[in-house]
Amino acid sequence: MLPDHITCCYLYPITKYGYPPPAEQTGVYLQEMHDLGFSSVELEGIHEPHLRMMYEGRFKTRETMERLGLSVPYFCIVLPELSSPDRATRDYNLKLFEKGCETAHVLGADGVLDNAPLPPYVFPEDVPVVRHYEEDVLMDASFPQEMEWSRYWTDLVETFRTACDIAAHYNLTYQMHPCMGVLCANTDGFINFYNAVQRDNLRFNLDTANQFVLKDNLALSLRRLVGKVDYIHLSDNRGHHVEHLEPGKGAINWDVFFNELTRIGYKGRFGLDIGGSESDIEDLDAAYTSAARWLLKRWPSTG
Repeated sequence: MLPDHITCCYLYPITKYGYPPPAEQTGVYLQEMHDLGFSSVELEGIHEPHLRMMYEGRFKTRETMERLGLSVPYFCIVLPELSSPDRATRDYNLKLFEKGCETAHVLGADGVLDNAPLPPYVFPEDVPVVRHYEEDVLMDASFPQEMEWSRYWTDLVETFRTACDIAAHYNLTYQMHPCMGVLCANTDGFINFYNAVQRDNLRFNLDTANQFVLKDNLALSLRRLVGKVDYIHLSDNRGHHVEHLEPGKGAINWDVFFNELTRIGYKGRFGLDIGGSESDIEDLDAAYTSAARWLLKRWPSTG
């Protein structure tokens, strides 16, 4: 089995079974990730219905993990309406967030993870709910006419302070995942948000592919965020659009990246985050096992 600092991300079952993959089949996903050789895996609760099912099945999931010898260091709580301009909606989602934190606690996680705050875009009705939006879709979005930015920002910061405090109650970090269109899409965005929220358990889930396509220098990001990064989503990208490729199949300079990790004394985890409908991967299982071997040669332990 692979050492537990190399984690199989939830993008693996998402790619195979859709978004979100049916929560009632969680045992199947755990078995499949175990069979690939992983001892450490991600799980997610994606929007309210899926999250509630994961919450209800949390003890059964823990039993399956124990039987397979798996750990879940991070449980992703996907609740984009935490950044709603409507207070009642935010408060309702904070209650769901706490259920996610309870789930993470039962599973023995170190932290919870979500996409960084999504501004209250108003999309055309035919735009589906997806993992991420391409740039052309975001450029066509509008915003609520009544939204006043300074009031929105104040409310947003207060909401995420509360979320960090809820996570801290369960001894969890709260990882902000960067992607196109969110308020922490790059290093500067996260630093601005971190300084506003002022909570020590707020973290940046550095994502190599997403930041690379946004031209956020990965080595500089690592150097600027020492102490605020302890989990890295690792995949490659060719620099033209969002995609999550097997490392070595894109344009990222991995020698520079790993040299910087060595320089800063990184001791955190790596999540292999390969796949998605945006990525042309012929053999998903082979991509994950090959990437795991590749990473193990470059980074054999947590330091």
